[in-house]
Amino acid sequence: MAIEIKSIASNVELDNRNKIYNLFENCPIPNNERLSNSGLFVKRQDLTKQLFFNDLYAKILGVHGVIMEFGVRWGQNMVTLNNLRGIHEPFNHSRKIIGFDTFNGFEKVDEKDGNHKIIKKGAFSVTQGYETYLEKVLNYHESECPLSHINKNIIIKGDAPIMLETYLKEHPETIIAFAYFDFDVYEPTKKMFRFNKTVFNKRFYYRI
Repeated sequence: MAIEIKSIASNVELDNRNKIYNLFENCPIPNNERLSNSGLFVKRQDLTKQLFFNDLYAKILGVHGVIMEFGVRWGQNMVTLNNLRGIHEPFNHSRKIIGFDTFNGFEKVDEKDGNHKIIKKGAFSVTQGYETYLEKVLNYHESECPLSHINKNIIIKGDAPIMLETYLKEHPETIIAFAYFDFDVYEPTKKMFRFNKTVFNKRFYYRI
C-alpha cells in the first residue's frame, strides 16, 4: 500500500530513488548479513538527519530527564535516539524516550498549513496497527543495549496535549531534558506550545 507524501524532489531525483529502491528490493546480500550492511541504502539526507540528532543528543548529556517526541509516525527518530542513548550513555536507565502520536495522520488542517495537495485530513498516516509493530522494533533495538531488561522506550497513542497532561499527572517526577516537535501542521503545534507555557517551562531543558 502506497501512502502519499510531500516531496520537493525533481523527476530525476525521484527516478534515481526508484532505482535504489529496486536495488534494495533485489539485494543479493544474504539475510544474515543484510542488516549489518543497511548503510548501503541510507541517503545522504537521512544520514544528515542522524548526525543532526547526534548533535542534539550531545547537548543534553549532562542534563537529567527524559526525551519526548511529538509526532512519531514510522518511529525512525525514536530508533535513532534509542541507539544514541546506547552509544553515549548506555547505563542511563532513567533516560526514557517517549513518543506521542495518534498514528492516524493529520486530525485536521488549518489555512496556515498551506494549500499543497498533501495538506488534508488523514495525510501522513501509517498502516493499521503500526504502533504494535514499532514497539517490537524498539524492543529489538533495546535488546542490543545494556540494561535491556528495563524498558526505556514508551509509545503513547492519542492526542498529544491530552496524553501528555495525563502522563505528567501519573509521573509527577518527570523532567523533560529534550522535546522534539514534529507535527508538521499548525493546530497541534500551537496547542503544545500553549501547554508549554504552563507546564514545560517548569519541566524542560531543551526543545526543538
